[in-house]
Amino acid sequence: MFMATSPVEDGLPGEGLRLESPAGGLALRVSGSGAPLLLIHSVNAAPSTAEVAPLHRYYERNRCVFSLDLPGFGGSDRSDRAYTPRLMTDAIHAATQAIQRRCGHVRVDAMALSLSCEFLARAAVEQPDRYRSLAFVSPTGFNGSAVKRGAPGSTMAVPWLMRLLRASGAWPALFRALTRPGVIRFFLRKTFGSQEIDGWLHEQAVRTARMAGAAHAPLYFLTGHLFSRDIHTLYEGLNGPVWMCHGVRGDFTDYRQKSRFQGAPNWHISVMQTGALPHFETPDRFFAEYDKFLERPTA
Repeated sequence: MFMATSPVEDGLPGEGLRLESPAGGLALRVSGSGAPLLLIHSVNAAPSTAEVAPLHRYYERNRCVFSLDLPGFGGSDRSDRAYTPRLMTDAIHAATQAIQRRCGHVRVDAMALSLSCEFLARAAVEQPDRYRSLAFVSPTGFNGSAVKRGAPGSTMAVPWLMRLLRASGAWPALFRALTRPGVIRFFLRKTFGSQEIDGWLHEQAVRTARMAGAAHAPLYFLTGHLFSRDIHTLYEGLNGPVWMCHGVRGDFTDYRQKSRFQGAPNWHISVMQTGALPHFETPDRFFAEYDKFLERPTA
């Protein structure tokens, strides 16, 4: 069950909660009242719940909103351990189960960003009855021409790169270099597809990258251990309502594999003239389209 705690300074409103789970200690921020909505940040070198802050602030007006720090990030357990899709999925299972206990065992609407969409999809395939709807913002797994139907639980890991970075001792210095303020700004410009980025989001990314244990999970991200080789099997296994939203600018615009899902009756796809974080750039349209999706009878 949840325990109140001092929240990480992430700029989100509400109460800080801690949940002890098989995936380790998990930190969440909760505010508002009503039907539950779970928000999950992306995975990169310096992610945080700041990435979902506009969503949290908007939906707390009429929903009970929970923003989750995945293992290795924010106020959750950042210990030196293996970070895998299984670990991330188990964290989502634990959070969703605790949210349902708190909110009366109703189904949860859940939204994830980028790579975290893969973890949310796996959670929903494994426990479909827990979710009322899913929302994927700039999801991974839709790029390229290769079909990704690998063995269940298999990943895109590059073991030799992991061994090299660990054995050489180069990773701590490389992580510090990748999370310098100027480098974080460079990657955010790729994310937004513009020289204009959100300054507050940049500040939060710099801040979270300086926290103890911040380098552990990004090592597994960089070496491919968090990307699922069976992701198309997972996406195809989703039977409930799915809203997918992505932009057309920046480095994250290859969604050619979405053609596999455009004809599916449970998939609804929105394309916005933005980068990979449309809720920062065009919040009014983003909220309007997501609200419309949530109001569908099937959701």
